[in-house]
Amino acid sequence: MTQDLVLLTRLFDLLTWLLPKIEQFPKLYRTTVTQRLMNAALDCQESIFTAQSARDARRREALQDADASLNRLRLYLRLAHHWRWLSDGQYAHVSAQVAEIGKLLGGWIKQSSR
Repeated sequence: MTQDLVLLTRLFDLLTWLLPKIEQFPKLYRTTVTQRLMNAALDCQESIFTAQSARDARRREALQDADASLNRLRLYLRLAHHWRWLSDGQYAHVSAQVAEIGKLLGGWIKQSSR
């Protein structure tokens, strides 16, 4: 129970940092890459909410959905860094946030598989 609350807090912190940064990305990509990045982050958050209120197989499914969303988020963040939409420092910061979220999520997935 405590682990999912920490996870929700870390996801909230990520979203509050990331969403204002996305507004600075090139307008040409706002309806494609930027939108997908934002959707991946929000989908991860929503899947965690679903997992929190679900049990057994439905919880495992929601956690797997959150993991898939987190992987998509990693891809879009790497692209944003590659295209210089995020500086090296910004990318290091957000990567550390995503890595921590991944560890917390992985622990919850492992715990739910028992």
